[in-house]
Amino acid sequence: METSDQRYLIQQNKLADGGKAAPVFAKVMRSKDGKFEGVSFIRNKEKATIMSLADAEEAVQWATKKKPNAQEYATKIICVGQ
Repeated sequence: METSDQRYLIQQNKLADGGKAAPVFAKVMRSKDGKFEGVSFIRNKEKATIMSLADAEEAVQWATKKKPNAQEYATKIICVGQ
């Protein structure tokens, strides 16, 4: 039986501020049946969604396509604890 590797977060930093503002982290929204619906970004790292690398990549792709101001942010996948 294979275990799911659940240890990644998505972090965004605003490009225009030169790294002065606090980063934001992704909270994944899912339907009742567990289907991926989207991402919102929050400041609280403890409330961010910890996910597998595949889920994190899906969330980053969604955010870059669907969020209107996505080009204003540097989005990266980080390991929990970074």
